[in-house]
Amino acid sequence: MSQTNEQPKFKPVVEGANKLSLGISMVVAVLLGVGIGKVMENVFGYAWLFWLGVFWGVAAAGLNIYKMYKVVKKDLDSVKDDPKYKYYENKWDKEEDDLDKYEK
Repeated sequence: MSQTNEQPKFKPVVEGANKLSLGISMVVAVLLGVGIGKVMENVFGYAWLFWLGVFWGVAAAGLNIYKMYKVVKKDLDSVKDDPKYKYYENKWDKEEDDLDKYEK
């Protein structure tokens, strides 16, 4: 059998769903942190362990945001140099110059 470098048929759908799941992953991270904090509070008896769990959950949600930012930035940087978008870049620059002309 020969191996082909074809991408799976549903790869764009999976990538899109991954990008849309950011909100869900943030909620899950915070809820897991709250759950872990509540369990630690019940096991060890210290109330501040609950807030430590909440902090871990919020930090995990922030990490999810940062990871998604890096993925989206990489995608946009790859599109930035695409020749078919150069027209829009030049057109927008010209429109900004026109706006400056009318504001004076």
